[in-house]
This record gives sequence, structure tokens and C-alpha cells, in this order.
Amino acid sequence: MTTGPFALSPSTAASLADLGVPAAAVLSAAGLPGDLFLAQQVRLTRDQFYRLWRALEEVSGDPAIGAALAERVGTEAFQPPLFAALCSPDLTSAAERLAVHKRLIGPLVMHVDTVPEGLRLTVDWPPDPPPPPGLLAYELAFIVGLARLGTRTRVVPLRIAMPTPPTGAAAETYRNLLGVPLTSSPSVTVTFSALDARRPFLTANDEMWQFFEPELRRRLADLDRPESTTDRVRATLLELLPAGQPSAPAVARRLALSPRTLQRRLADEDTTFQAVLEQTRLSLARHYLDRPDVTIAEIAFLLGYDEPSSFYRAFHRWSGTTPHQARAAATS
Repeated sequence: MTTGPFALSPSTAASLADLGVPAAAVLSAAGLPGDLFLAQQVRLTRDQFYRLWRALEEVSGDPAIGAALAERVGTEAFQPPLFAALCSPDLTSAAERLAVHKRLIGPLVMHVDTVPEGLRLTVDWPPDPPPPPGLLAYELAFIVGLARLGTRTRVVPLRIAMPTPPTGAAAETYRNLLGVPLTSSPSVTVTFSALDARRPFLTANDEMWQFFEPELRRRLADLDRPESTTDRVRATLLELLPAGQPSAPAVARRLALSPRTLQRRLADEDTTFQAVLEQTRLSLARHYLDRPDVTIAEIAFLLGYDEPSSFYRAFHRWSGTTPHQARAAATS
């Protein structure tokens, strides 16, 4: 099992707004960029993803916030595993497709087994550190919500379990949602009856599935391609730049490499650390310059510069124009 990254659903910001949870406060508490939810595609490291979940629980003040999110399972945003499951003819087929495409949103592995009672789904997460218990409870509730969404029936699992179930009011919230208590088990599992396993999905759409399946296969194939050192450096820089730590030694430490090994691997890919740093900064600069609510001084800070003047000189060297001119041209 790989250990990252996690893809954040495009509907996350909307879901938080619907629940009355301020997204800016959650991102701040998690130590993540304030404009994270504005990006078209957000992929977080395991540590970032877990921090985001803990911040969500902290800011909302609700240890059962996962139950509220699970109740919002829907099709507002294109989420590959959800889409693949909902196009299926029944719950068993949906579980099998969900297991195949779960990897598109993170390093999770789902096992689907036929058991005497019916259908059992087991979700395995990356090894230490373990995910927050609230996140595991949400994952299980999400699976039940998916079954209900597809069948338009209040499916109640036979059994649902995880290593550290919620307690107190949170336990009661999940019990009311799921219809059964979350019990203690070494594994993260949910078991459905044989009747529910065969229950037809009213959202089944084979024609739509045939249309989108090649694209989903392509995405899975992309996951299996080795990630380049350039890609890993770029992803790490996106995290370190706002903290003002865009140095090769800092990136090498984060990637568990020596600076010499990092430079050698980048050279093998016909690039250098400085080239990747400048390309990443230029891409981010253009993104921020499209947002009139972010000042030039703030952009300089977000790109890891101590002074706006350093950003001005660098941007002119990259683009042949000034930040103000680029902003004016983008908005004209």
C-alpha cells in the first residue's frame, strides 16, 4: 500500500458552508493555505489530510461531524469512486467498483467479501500513524450513505465496526444515522445482509458507465506510474513556500533524501532544484495574480520571499513583465 496523496473532493468547501463551518478557520487550524479550496484539483499528503480532518472536528466543535458529512453523500461533484458505484446495477456491483476506484481519492484499499450473512466491506488505511478515529467513522457512514443513495432505501447494515468507535453523544449520533451502533473491532468493516447486497440501484446507468469507464481506467493507470522526483519536489514546495522554506535542504529533508541525492535525481530528469522552484513560483504567481483580493505583497509572502522587491525582480526575469502589468492584462 502506498502512503499518499489524498484527493480532496471539489465539493468540500460547499459542504462546509452548508454545515455552517468556516472553511478559512479550518484551513488556518490545519496550517494549510487559505485559498486551498479554490484550486481545481487538491491533493494532500497523508499528514496534511489528517490535520485537515482534526481541524474540522476542532473548529466545528462536533466530534461526530463525519455523520453530518456522510448524510450529504450526493452527486454534486464528480468523484470517480462515487460515480462508478452509483452507475452499478446493485449494491454488490457498486462495492466492487468502489473497491477498484477508491485508490483515485487516496491510498486506501477496500476488500469486498461474500460472507454467510451477506456482503462485507473492509477498508485498509496506510500504516502508522493511524488515521483519526472520526475519519474512520465517516468512511463507514459514507459507505452506508452510498448504499442508501443508490437504492433510495434506508439500508441498515447488519454490523459496522472499527478499532476505536465513537463514545458519548457522538456514538448516539452515529447510531441514529446508521441504525446500528459502531462496535469495536481491529478492522474497519461494514456488513450488509444478502437481501441488501442484491438490492438494485435505482441510479444504475450502464450507458453512462460505458462512456466514462475508459477515463477512469486511464486515471488508475496514471496512479500506477512511478511519481517523478520533479513531481515530488513540486508538491513539497507547494506546502513549504508559504512557510518561507523553499530551500533544497528543506525539501530534501521532507522527502527523506540527502541534498546531494535530490540534486542527482533531478539531474537524471534533466532539471535542477532551482528550475523546479522557479517554475512552481511562476505558476503560483499567475494563479494569485488572477485574484484581485490578494495583494502583490501577500503574493510575495505566499511564494516564500522576504521582500516584495525580490518577487518583483524574479517575476520580471521569468516573464519579462511586472506583476502589476500581468495582473492588469489578466483583468482587461
